[in-house]
Amino acid sequence: MIDNERLTLTVKEAAARLGISKNLAYELAKRGELPGVIKLGEKRIMVSRVQLEHLLQGRVDVNDQ
Repeated sequence: MIDNERLTLTVKEAAARLGISKNLAYELAKRGELPGVIKLGEKRIMVSRVQLEHLLQGRVDVNDQ
């Protein structure tokens, strides 16, 4: 990993990488179906870059969360 590469993505950034809408990404996060969701406080939601990359590589089964 490059030092200046962030470990997390916003939900909007994760949605763009997945090719889905931001609203759908938030809904999946809320339902626990988006891997790597990190809740910070009551409102802030981030997504683990590593977990998202694993999903995109087929190495994560969203049903196993």
